[in-house]
Amino acid sequence: MGRRVRVTYDAEVLLSLSLTHATAGFDVLERTTAAFAGLSTPDLIASTMDGEAVSGAVVLSTCNRLEAYLDVEEGAGDDVTARLVAALASRTGDTHELLAAAVAVRTEGDAVGHLFSVACGLDSLVVGEPEIAGQVRRDYDSARSAGHTTAALDQAFQRAMHVSRDVRRRSNLSGDASVTHLALELAAGHLPDLRSCRVLLVGTGTHARTAVAALAGRGVRDVAVYSSSGRAEDFAARHDVAAVADLEDGIAGADIVLTCTSRVAIGDHQITDRTDRRLLVIDLGLPRNVDPAVGTLPGVDLLDLATIAKHAQLPGLTMDDISASLIADAVAEYTAQQDASPAVVALRGHVGGVLADEVRRARRRSASPEEADRVEQALRHLAGVLQHTPSVLARRAAADGRVEEFEHALEFVLGVHVDTPAPSGAEAPTDASATSV
Repeated sequence: MGRRVRVTYDAEVLLSLSLTHATAGFDVLERTTAAFAGLSTPDLIASTMDGEAVSGAVVLSTCNRLEAYLDVEEGAGDDVTARLVAALASRTGDTHELLAAAVAVRTEGDAVGHLFSVACGLDSLVVGEPEIAGQVRRDYDSARSAGHTTAALDQAFQRAMHVSRDVRRRSNLSGDASVTHLALELAAGHLPDLRSCRVLLVGTGTHARTAVAALAGRGVRDVAVYSSSGRAEDFAARHDVAAVADLEDGIAGADIVLTCTSRVAIGDHQITDRTDRRLLVIDLGLPRNVDPAVGTLPGVDLLDLATIAKHAQLPGLTMDDISASLIADAVAEYTAQQDASPAVVALRGHVGGVLADEVRRARRRSASPEEADRVEQALRHLAGVLQHTPSVLARRAAADGRVEEFEHALEFVLGVHVDTPAPSGAEAPTDASATSV
């Protein structure tokens, strides 16, 4: 009659907590990012995972978002959310109620769909920004290198990277959609001739690199860079711009100052009289790099993220139908794969057990080790071929909402029973490993 195999799984849930300009507004978001300034990514992840219910975490931190993607025990989502919101409140000084309202909570397919949208730049201040994909990859790689990810998080983030490339390749999103490009678009409306302007970049990060390319595309050639961390000379050499050693001197000689850095704060006392020549200051930092009082000085205009956000939904910078469709399809495919996973694992476990038995028999009967190796190689190839089509059909059944039919067929034909995860609070099976019945 053969052996009957029972396979059970521990139930876990993908949970995402998002604090962004859209959910919280810039005031709350600025206080939160300021509260975590200086805390390394590994330390931030470690504090996020403080609790047995969280088995893995990826923390995404950019200039206008702070998000945590967590692999948590089923039924623990509310407790984990409350604990992390309380931790935010203790750092920012805001009330638990205010932050609870500001944090968007998503689970499972909704969490994955949000991650895909974030990686594609569709949840950004300027829709379609290409830089976010690199930031998602950076923070995921950091979590993975530190050993803080799980199989579920790895699958979600790796799939997000694939979806991001696919959307970028096939959609109508603008290739230059970014906060920096939009800021320079607004700058062109403030200044009569952008090409003749002298520009000072404060900071050497992503926004500075994007600004150099965007300015060059607009015909701006007089560009300098200042860095309080000593990176200006190297940045200037690599991007063919000038380096400035003194911040106040650089500001005095500039028509536009664009800043995005965690190290420099520009106050009104650092800006000399500009009544004879206007100065435009673009602050892309969060927390702010520029004191709001700068915007009240005679001859000075200040653009910060909150102001730029009011202009972010320009024609051509909104989510197009192709992007929305691609992400919806990707989420449906991902969800189907997750639904089919227990059945596929059970199938492979059954075939693997049969294969191991046959390999042992073949080695006992083989005339030589070389013959045994050849037979084992042939058996493993056959096992792979036999598993391929049923695995594809399992995912197809899950996508059609018929995965239970596949599981019943698996039990009827092969004697492999796949237990669905027990509801939260139910008594767990005493043995979750595969056993002979």
